[in-house]
Amino acid sequence: MTQQVREIMTTDLVTVAPLTSVIDVAQLMRREDVGDVLVVDEGRLRGVVTDRDLVVRVMAEGGAVGDRTVVSACSDDPVTVAPDDDIDQVIGLMRERAVRRIPVVEHGHPVGIVSLGDLAIERDPGSALGDISAARPDA
Repeated sequence: MTQQVREIMTTDLVTVAPLTSVIDVAQLMRREDVGDVLVVDEGRLRGVVTDRDLVVRVMAEGGAVGDRTVVSACSDDPVTVAPDDDIDQVIGLMRERAVRRIPVVEHGHPVGIVSLGDLAIERDPGSALGDISAARPDA
């Protein structure tokens, strides 16, 4: 029996508006203990920004970081899946697009996110990645 994305996706989303400063986004990531934030405009997904994006697309360029908004750091055309999509499709997309997280979208609105860790816990909970993903983060 095939599993659907809705069975393993995380529904506690952390979102920001496109003009949110990258400093505010970084502080939000720290506070919420997440590595990615969805960029949402009027309820619709516009992009995804990861902690790595902040480092590579903002910090590495230098300059006045405080003046930068999340739009300058986010992936503006993220690959997405629907809640009813098959988990095997998500795995294929992650391999093909070399991504670790995929937003789950229904009618243009984000309803969840599925990560490599979610898949590891579901498919191979005894693996090293499954163990790491299931462990509580250090405080």
